[in-house]
Amino acid sequence: MNRNLRTAAFAAFLVCGMTGLAFASVPLYRIFCQVTGFAGTPQRADEVVVKSTGKLVWVRFDANTSSALPWQFEPEEHRERVAIGARDMAFFSAKNLSDKPITGTATFNVTPINAGKYFTKVQCFCFSEQTLKAGEDVRMPVVFQVDPAILEDPDTKDISEITLSYTFYPVDQPKG
Repeated sequence: MNRNLRTAAFAAFLVCGMTGLAFASVPLYRIFCQVTGFAGTPQRADEVVVKSTGKLVWVRFDANTSSALPWQFEPEEHRERVAIGARDMAFFSAKNLSDKPITGTATFNVTPINAGKYFTKVQCFCFSEQTLKAGEDVRMPVVFQVDPAILEDPDTKDISEITLSYTFYPVDQPKG
């Protein structure tokens, strides 16, 4: 009987542990990607040290919306030449095409994926949810820097273009 009780307790502990791990896996994966730049996840910083190298790289801006979000979302400039190591800014515009306020959130990534750890965002509309009133049109900035260390990495030193891509999704609204 004692052996059966220990086996049952171990099985219950294992089930609880696996359930907890399943719930924690998404936030842990997100933290891992943000820290390492894995899967093209850009870095995030409150401030960057400006250390321009004199080298330039093209940054392409891509904007998408979920079919469930009635917004028009696009970059003001689709492609920009930026100095590696310098702080830069780009603008995106979003317009709510519906007749009611809608909240959206943006996911983002950088390609090529090995450039993600060298692409740092200081300020971005993607750091928080965005609520647009019916018919509202807004201009949203992103402040970023391409880290000069990109030139020293054998896997990234020959990159001539980096794409920063956003996709806006609706935020589930509580039913009232």
